[in-house]
Amino acid sequence: MKKETLLKNPIKPFEVKTGESVADCLQRMESISFQGRSMGTAFRIWADMLRDETTILMGLSGAMVPAGMRKIIVYLIENRLIDCLVSTGANLFHDCHETLGQFHFRGDPNFDDVTLYQHGIDKIYDTFASEEEFRNADRFIADFAKGLDSHKNYTTREFLTRLGTELGKHKGEDGIVTAAAKANVPIYCPAIGDSSIGIALTLLTKEKGETIQFNVIGDVEELTNIVIDSKKTGVIYIGGGTPKNFIQQTEVAASVQGRTVKGHDYAIQIIVDAPYWGGLSGCTFEEAQSWGKISASAKKATLYCDATIALPFLVTALAENAENIQRGVTVTFGLGEHLEMTVS
Repeated sequence: MKKETLLKNPIKPFEVKTGESVADCLQRMESISFQGRSMGTAFRIWADMLRDETTILMGLSGAMVPAGMRKIIVYLIENRLIDCLVSTGANLFHDCHETLGQFHFRGDPNFDDVTLYQHGIDKIYDTFASEEEFRNADRFIADFAKGLDSHKNYTTREFLTRLGTELGKHKGEDGIVTAAAKANVPIYCPAIGDSSIGIALTLLTKEKGETIQFNVIGDVEELTNIVIDSKKTGVIYIGGGTPKNFIQQTEVAASVQGRTVKGHDYAIQIIVDAPYWGGLSGCTFEEAQSWGKISASAKKATLYCDATIALPFLVTALAENAENIQRGVTVTFGLGEHLEMTVS
């Protein structure tokens, strides 16, 4: 490659423009360096995948709901900027907690934790919550589950759809689970036992001698079929962990079944983990291409940034212009006992 080719795109010093939209600001940031450029690229790729014939899958990890990101995810669901959500159980439990009218509170990250424990206050870095109120959410989930058939195996998607419908009868404003149930957007929680939802469901064993049976392999099959039946797929990862891996493995699962897939066509991740520890959370999309999980021709961006900084700016920028959120495909689901999907 010639020297002139490598030196053809000069850095453009960022110019302050009063009254500029967030979208215009992010577009100009693609001409600067470091994570500013990455954020601009992520914005462009998200808009591109919305305009294309793309089914969009989001992985949500970290304490995003306690941190104040709940309504952003609700906006994405209600305006169909994502078609499917895979989440940690913790985020979904905290969503139920807030949908029931409770709060998380701003706190001091340096406050004495033993004192907090004595007052029944749980801490997530600089965020406080009432343990008593959490127990009330546990009670709600347990009472809901008592009405389910203990002899049936539920996918987490069906369980969460039913929970969202029931929760919608008792809430003030929509949360993630209720909005998804209304919009027929599937939510999967592959590690549902690793959360306060799992803790709440142990009350059934204590009080009724029954246990909710989850068909987690059914989850794998459903999500894999979503990928197989889509024209194109795009992924957006907020953090890493189980949600990221659960979505990534769909490409491998499809190929094991003898189905021809080429990997996700679009990929964005907002992470703070480094790749050199070998963990999935910090795994690069280039590494994922070696597994066939990301297409060799995929448009992709990795943004190393706290999601509570990046996500509000990216979604606000998308929301500013209807052209940014105009979908190139309509993906509809039937969320009964068996998932039904139509792409048009």
